[in-house]
Amino acid sequence: MLYLDNAATSWPKPEAVYDAVTDAVRRGGNPGRSNSEKARAAAGDMSDARAVLAQLFHISDPARIVFAMNATDAINLGLQGMLKPGDHVITSQMEHNAVTRPLAYLEDAGVRVTKVETDPVKGVSLDGIRQAICSETRLVVMSHASNVTGTLNPIEDIGGICREAGIPFMVDASQSAGAIPIDVAKMNIDLLAFPGHKSLLGPTGTGALYVSETVSPRPLRSGGTGVFSEVRLQPEQLPYYYEAGTQNTVGISGLCAGVRYILERSVSSIYHEEQQMLQYLIDGLTAISGVTVYGPLTSPRAAAVSFNIDGMDCADVAMILETYYDISVRSGLQCAPDTHKMLGTFDLGGTVRVSPGLFTTEEEIDTFIHAIKEITEDVQ
Repeated sequence: MLYLDNAATSWPKPEAVYDAVTDAVRRGGNPGRSNSEKARAAAGDMSDARAVLAQLFHISDPARIVFAMNATDAINLGLQGMLKPGDHVITSQMEHNAVTRPLAYLEDAGVRVTKVETDPVKGVSLDGIRQAICSETRLVVMSHASNVTGTLNPIEDIGGICREAGIPFMVDASQSAGAIPIDVAKMNIDLLAFPGHKSLLGPTGTGALYVSETVSPRPLRSGGTGVFSEVRLQPEQLPYYYEAGTQNTVGISGLCAGVRYILERSVSSIYHEEQQMLQYLIDGLTAISGVTVYGPLTSPRAAAVSFNIDGMDCADVAMILETYYDISVRSGLQCAPDTHKMLGTFDLGGTVRVSPGLFTTEEEIDTFIHAIKEITEDVQ
């Protein structure tokens, strides 16, 4: 199969990731739950993973990286931990349901939500953010990159606005972590949520939230931490304040291996190569009569490219690609209905999304473009 659905989860993984997961399963051990050799080794894997993630995102204190089940789990911790009834939060019109659904629940509970005007090519309006800020604003939350169009928001500029206004800034880096350089200090990011299984090349069921010194969200869960067992409530030391119960040590071991692979390649190098591949893909798609590509047609952008073929349902295109060409893509609303309403593709059932990954070759893109040409010619 030609796999072009890396925006959902990356595949294949580096061999080191498979090895790390296998080794962790075979070894066993529960970090912090005993002083056995196995427990110490598992704790070491957790510590190593925090260290390489801190290096990747320029985080000074690795203990401020809190492991979660995935990016959605991390986002929920940030949103529910930071907001309460009467507060005001600012977001964009192009967010994933990982942001919009928690905000909808919070809105029903009395939090006021402002969705700032967002351009499918340029991203969220900076003036719109400035105008939306008020005395009750307690958080600004934005995706770094759209999972539908690959549109990048000007994160560093938004961070500057938030810092000047004294408002915490939270970033959903689901489509950028590992593929696009991120510096939490330079970008003034107070909360960074990211999954482990996409461009960080780790297994599913992994993710984390970076919590800066400037914020202290309320924990969503409480329970055993393996240390400070004598304390009645959740110990306030990080990361234990937010990590209750046994963590996914096996998955985190794999994530650590994935991040090490990225650091060896360097994010800047990966970013440069990916931008070239994306331009090659977009140029090929836009050259086909009857194909509409949504979002930015030039770099910089993220590796999620959405398109439709005139006269065809996006689900049918995806089905034909898999059945007759053995090519895997994603069709539909991609968990981002607000984005499709803005693009005008909601009533069409969404788009076809193609997302190359780190190991996608130019020859594979050629194969995909050839398939789309044949499908389009059949319709015409």
